[in-house]
Amino acid sequence: MIRLLKLLIGCLCSVLLSHCDSTVSSQTKLEKIKQSGTLHVLTRTDPTTYYQNADGYAGLEYDLITLFAQHLGVTAHIEVPNTFDEILNKISKGEADIAAAGLTITEARQHTMRFAPAYHEVTEQLIYRSGTRRPTDISSLSNGIIEVTKGTSHVDTLNQLKLNNPELSWEVNEQLDTNGLLYIVNEGLIDYTVADSNQSTLIRRFYPKLNIAFDISAIRQLAWALSLSDDNSLYDEVVVFFNRIKADKTLEQLLEKHYGHASSLSYVDNCQFRQHQKSRLPRYQHYFTSASSLYNIDWRLLAAIGYQESHWSADAVSSYGVQGIMMLTNDTADLLNIKDRTDPAQSIDGGARYFRQRLKIISDKIPEPDRTWFALASYNVGMGHLEDARRLTSQQGGNPDKWMDVKQRLPLLTEEKWHQQTKHGYARGKEPVRYVENIRSYYDLLVWLTEENQIQNDAMIPKKNIAPEPNNAYVLK
Repeated sequence: MIRLLKLLIGCLCSVLLSHCDSTVSSQTKLEKIKQSGTLHVLTRTDPTTYYQNADGYAGLEYDLITLFAQHLGVTAHIEVPNTFDEILNKISKGEADIAAAGLTITEARQHTMRFAPAYHEVTEQLIYRSGTRRPTDISSLSNGIIEVTKGTSHVDTLNQLKLNNPELSWEVNEQLDTNGLLYIVNEGLIDYTVADSNQSTLIRRFYPKLNIAFDISAIRQLAWALSLSDDNSLYDEVVVFFNRIKADKTLEQLLEKHYGHASSLSYVDNCQFRQHQKSRLPRYQHYFTSASSLYNIDWRLLAAIGYQESHWSADAVSSYGVQGIMMLTNDTADLLNIKDRTDPAQSIDGGARYFRQRLKIISDKIPEPDRTWFALASYNVGMGHLEDARRLTSQQGGNPDKWMDVKQRLPLLTEEKWHQQTKHGYARGKEPVRYVENIRSYYDLLVWLTEENQIQNDAMIPKKNIAPEPNNAYVLK
């Protein structure tokens, strides 16, 4: 009887285990991810994708991954493989859920992985160093050293170009990523490399000797990659996600956040800023850090405002009567009880207080970093004109709480057709747009040049954080 009971219990357990195994195996990919609570994502360290600095994690891919994980109600586990080639191999083998690494859609890759809807367009560009002869076409590259990263679409592009240019040759680097190769071009150690246009846009701000020779490809699309599978559940959800963030302009907003200001400074402006950062900023930095402590504003943002206003010159005077490092008007100085606008300590303290007041006026419903951009614009053009531009934005179907939309309408305040419809009339509307974008660029450069917690990049060169933009922490420390 006991043996029979044990046999029955054993059979029951076997049936239950078999049922559990069947239930698990019948789950879709998406269901398994939601059940586990974890989304496994592959990416790479790059200013265009994912990076860590003293303020946390940031990057376009990081923002997208975070939003998608929230969309699923799970946590993203982010893995950074040692090489670009390893990312492709891992996703092809199904060793991760998604590769979100700024991957170009190519015909060859589509045989081994499945691409989600594209989120950005780029071209591949030949990069050379200033001070050397600019190559004009592929045939002029025969005497130079070209290196590209293993596994990138740049290798495929060069192979295609070689069909009509048999003398073209290059080296495939298995250790350095594209950022590493851009650095050694900047240092004059090799002649050329290839980078996607979004990479060259961001990195040239920090390596100003880099120049673009010409495009070597047509427009290419960037997208997330998934492994090939008959299970479409995760892919379909990714499609739903990208359709949503395209429709509600979240994607457009993220692209503006990361790239909208990246080209605002010329090479000359960039070099001049670096010179002044060494020669002028040390005289005033302690005033900026003091104001930072008092008003809880990143000192580098205050310094960026000061540079945009006066190039850190205490004696600066404009034709409109503004004066000092922070270029305060007489009325503003009186309001802030500033006795001497040319005194650096008073000017910087007053400018910081005035900017803090601007921030408090901006509606709390406007999230960062847009709230900071609006505060900066009002510092330049006044709150009344900014509100006029926001109303125009709303009338024209834009979002008055998004800097991306409002900066398109501010220039309209110079045109009679538009400013006569506003409460405060004419304004030099292009100036606040240029003002904000320049400050964003100066801020990025200051973070790059002064970051105390410098992070060495994957290529082990140089010992600088390759990713200067903080994670939405432009104001509050």
